[in-house]
Amino acid sequence: MPLKGFLPAKRSASVAAHQPTPASPLSHEARLALLDEVERSGLGWFWASDASGNLTYLSRALAERVGVDLGDTLGQPMASLFDPADREGAGKSLALMLAAHKAFSGLAVRSTRSAAGDGPVLRLAGRPIFASDGSFTGFRGTGADITDEFLREVETERLAKYDSLTGLSNRHRMAHQIDAMLTAFKAARRNCAVMMLDLDRFKQVNDTLGHAAGDELLRQVAERLRRAIDRECEIGRLGGDEFQVLLPDIDDRGELGDLALRIITMLRQPYSLDQGRCVIGASLGIAIAPHDGVTQDEIVRAADLALYAAKNSGRGQYRFFSGELENETIFRRRLEENLGAAVAGGELFLRFEPIIELASGFVRTLEAHVCWRHPQRGDIEEEEFAEILEGSSHIGDVGLWAIVHACRAASGWPESVRVAVNVPVALFLLPEFVDEVAQALHQTGLDAGRLVLEVNEAVFLSEEALVDRALGGLARLGVRLTLDDFGSGYSSLAYLRRAPFHAIKIDPKLICAAEHESSHDNALVRAIVALAGALDMDTLAGGVETAQLRIALEKAGVRFVQGPIYCEPVDTAALSDALAAGEWRIEPCATRKYRARRRTVFRKIHVIHDDHSYEVTLRNLSRSGALIQGLMDVPKGTQFVVDLGGGQLAVATVIRTGGDTQGLEFEQPLIDDGAGGLCTRHRVSPYALASAGAPLTALAPGSYQAMPGGALGQGGSVPQFAYAAPVRHEAA
Repeated sequence: MPLKGFLPAKRSASVAAHQPTPASPLSHEARLALLDEVERSGLGWFWASDASGNLTYLSRALAERVGVDLGDTLGQPMASLFDPADREGAGKSLALMLAAHKAFSGLAVRSTRSAAGDGPVLRLAGRPIFASDGSFTGFRGTGADITDEFLREVETERLAKYDSLTGLSNRHRMAHQIDAMLTAFKAARRNCAVMMLDLDRFKQVNDTLGHAAGDELLRQVAERLRRAIDRECEIGRLGGDEFQVLLPDIDDRGELGDLALRIITMLRQPYSLDQGRCVIGASLGIAIAPHDGVTQDEIVRAADLALYAAKNSGRGQYRFFSGELENETIFRRRLEENLGAAVAGGELFLRFEPIIELASGFVRTLEAHVCWRHPQRGDIEEEEFAEILEGSSHIGDVGLWAIVHACRAASGWPESVRVAVNVPVALFLLPEFVDEVAQALHQTGLDAGRLVLEVNEAVFLSEEALVDRALGGLARLGVRLTLDDFGSGYSSLAYLRRAPFHAIKIDPKLICAAEHESSHDNALVRAIVALAGALDMDTLAGGVETAQLRIALEKAGVRFVQGPIYCEPVDTAALSDALAAGEWRIEPCATRKYRARRRTVFRKIHVIHDDHSYEVTLRNLSRSGALIQGLMDVPKGTQFVVDLGGGQLAVATVIRTGGDTQGLEFEQPLIDDGAGGLCTRHRVSPYALASAGAPLTALAPGSYQAMPGGALGQGGSVPQFAYAAPVRHEAA
C-alpha cells in the first residue's frame, strides 16, 4: 500500500540552500521503506479516509492486529469498523468525530468484529485535510495499541467501584447507585427497596477456622445472594460481613418478605470450606422508598434500624422499618443497660413450662423460663426477655442466676420431676461454667440427675477443646444434657458422637410443619426419632398447639412434648399446687385448633367511613381481622378503611357488633412484618398523599397519616356513627 499521503512534499531549491547538507540523504524509496518498518514494528500505525468518511488507507500491521482483511476494509465507512472501547459503550463516537471535521486524539476504540468487551484496544488520532480552495478532503491519522494500558485503567476503575473479594459493588458504588435511583424515581414517582444484611456467627468462623476461611465464606455468600435474588437488583458488600441489596420498582411487603426468607434460608445452609464445614445465619432489615425515606441517607438509616431490630429479635430474621423502631431501639438499649441492676435487685423470676411424656400424660420435666418484672414496663415475658438478653454482656450472669434458682425450686418438687434450663453459648464456654453448676447443685442439694441443661448446637462452632472440656465436666457431675434445636440447619452426627447427650430437642420449624403424616418434614422427624433411638436418646418436641400435630408426633415416635395444647408456662405458686399430689398429669385440649394468632394491643387508630374519619381503640389484631372499640350502633356489613398508621390502609367489613365494640374482617389478609407482628402488604404512597394536598417534603420519613377527617373530602355529609361514652381502659 503506497504511503504517498504521509510523506513530506519535496522542498524548494531555495529552502534547501539554507539547510545543512544531510550526511546521508534518504531517497523517496528509502523513506517509504522506513515508514513501512515503523508500521511493522508497532511504533506507529496510520490510516486515512476520504471526504465521505470511507477508509482509503490502513496500515497492514494495524489491520492484522484487529483481525480484519485489508481488501474487505478499504472503501468501507470508517465509523462502521470501530466502536468505543469503554465497557458501557458511552464513549465518544468515531462517527461524530469524523463528521465534525476537527482534529481529535486519544479516542479508544475496538474493532466492531471483536466479541463484546474483547479484542485489542486502539487509540486513534486524526487531523482534517483541506484542499487549497478550503474544501474538506478527508482525514489523516495515526493509531496505537493501548490494550494493556486500557485494561489496567479498567481494573483500577473496577477496584474503585467493586469489592475485590466478592466482585459485588462496594460501599461507594452502592451509595451512588441508591442516590441516583432515588433521584430518578422521585421524579417518576416509582418505588424501590433497600435491604441491609448482616451475617450471624461469622466472627466465630473467623476465630475458629481463620481469616482465609472467612474470605472464602464471604465469596460463597456473595454467590448465594446472586442465586437467591431472581429479579433486577444491585448487590453490594459494604465491608466485613455486611451486605446491601437495592431493588427497583417494588413496594409489596409480602413479596419482599418472601425474598428475605429465601435469602435467610439459603445463607444458613452448611458451607464447605477447605478448612472445614461451617454454618452461619443472616439477619435482614428492609426499608422502602418513598415510604421510609426519600434520600439515600434516610433510606439507608431506616434499613439499618430495621436490621438492628431483626438482630435484637433473635437473629435469623427479617424486619421491615416502621416509624416506631427508633423509639423501640432506644427503649431496648435502656433495658439492656438496666439488666445488671435487674439481676442484683431481684427483678428476675422464673416460670415453668411442663414437658409431658406422650404415652402417659405425666409431667416429667419442667423447663425454666426467665422473665423480668420491670418497675415501669411490668412483666417482660421469656420470649421478649430472650431478645433483650441476646448479645448483652449480662447473658452469663442471667444464665447462672437461672441455673441456681431453677435448682432451688426443683429441690422442693417430687423426685420424679426434673428441671430443665437453657444454657446460652457464651455461658457454656466460660472456663468456670462447670464449677458454677457444681456449686449450684451443692448449695441447693439437688441431685445432679434431676438437672437438665439444654445446649444449642451453636456451641459446636466454637473451639473444640473448650466444648469438649465443658461436656466432659458436666458428664462427670452426672448432669443430663439435651441437644437443643436439632435440625435447625447445622446439625451434624459428629456432635452426637462427641457429646454425652440424653435427649434431642427437635427444631420448632420442623415440628410446626410436621402436622401432616405425608409431609417431608414429618419424614424428617421420623428419621430424627429413629436416629435418637439408635443412640439410646429421647426425643422432645416443643410448641405443640393442635391435637392433629400431637397425634402426628405420637405416631412418629416422639417421646416427650410441650406446648399450649397441654399447658402454658406457670408461676411458682401455681406449680406448687399442681405438684402437691406428687405427680402431675395433664390431658391435652382435644378441641384446640390452630387459628390466626391474635396480638392483644391497646392503641388509638382511625377508621374511615364515607368522608369521615373516626378515632377508635384497636383492642386486638390478627391476619384476618381486628377488634375495635369506641363507636356505637355500627351495623353488620358496614365497610371501613382502617388506618393502621404509616400509610397502612386496610379495607374491612364489620362481621360482629355489640354496643361500642366491632369485629372486623379484612378484605386482604395482613402479612408478617418479620418480627411476629403484622402489617399490610402495600402502603399508600406518599406521592398519592401529596397529590391529595399533603406536601411530600413536609412528611417525615415513615410517618404518613391517612388524611383524617375533612382531608378526605368536603361533601358536608353528616357522620353516621356516634362515639361511645368515655370509658377508662386499663392497658392490656
